[in-house]
Amino acid sequence: MLQQIADLREEGAELHALLAGLPDADWGRETLFKRWTINDIVQHLHFGDEMGMASLRGPDDFTALMADVRAQRETGLTRVEETRKRLGDPRGRALLSLWKGHLDTLCDALDARDPAARITWAGPDMSVRMFATARQMEIWAHAQAIWDVLGLERGCADRLQNIAVICVKTFGWTFVNRKLPVPETVPYVRLTAPSGTVWEWNDPASPSAVEGDAVAFCQVCTQTRNIADTDLAVRGDAAERWMALAQCFAGPPEDPPAPGLRRRAAEPVVRAARS
Repeated sequence: MLQQIADLREEGAELHALLAGLPDADWGRETLFKRWTINDIVQHLHFGDEMGMASLRGPDDFTALMADVRAQRETGLTRVEETRKRLGDPRGRALLSLWKGHLDTLCDALDARDPAARITWAGPDMSVRMFATARQMEIWAHAQAIWDVLGLERGCADRLQNIAVICVKTFGWTFVNRKLPVPETVPYVRLTAPSGTVWEWNDPASPSAVEGDAVAFCQVCTQTRNIADTDLAVRGDAAERWMALAQCFAGPPEDPPAPGLRRRAAEPVVRAARS
């Protein structure tokens, strides 16, 4: 199995384990991500996987699905409302089972493809290998809002390196997506992995750099934390501009959360120990 697909499976398994004991009533808790509930987040992840399966069936299926989504939203539905309507509004542990089963199916379908095969997507198309990492990134980023609202300390594994790679690769995308000129200077990036290993990208002699904790770097690029809420060391104009706007995911430009907005709840939520 391609390592990136194995890492996607593990990312999904970790979120599944987090939510498996959560009573259905707690799935309606609002998170600090756009006031989406836990139900909303998992429905969003599930529909993202459905989009992936449509793309694997062929560009025509994906284009038709996206056209239908746009048509539904033009009626005035928000993204959350459209997703709820499309999926039939599954909730709680029934939703968890639906999402996880579909994710496993998606992973099986990806594993049957050439890792270099191209997949049509909402942004630029990408290889199977990069698509698997993009789905891993989506789970990891949205799961942060769930960890936060449950008030739980989150641990991370070194499979986070896949997400850091996407973050580094989308340096230019952050600016192109906003129709801004891409800085000529490419920042050096030096991160400490959860295991303590050091990861590096680009030229260490660059006058611009981002250095520090890999988790914090990925949080900033996935917009789950503001750069001001991290201990990352940022040097030079290019790096400062990047970290102020960083966006490693496809779609229209999104602004990072305001300083202090995205944070872990002070007290853990008491969860029933049920499976």
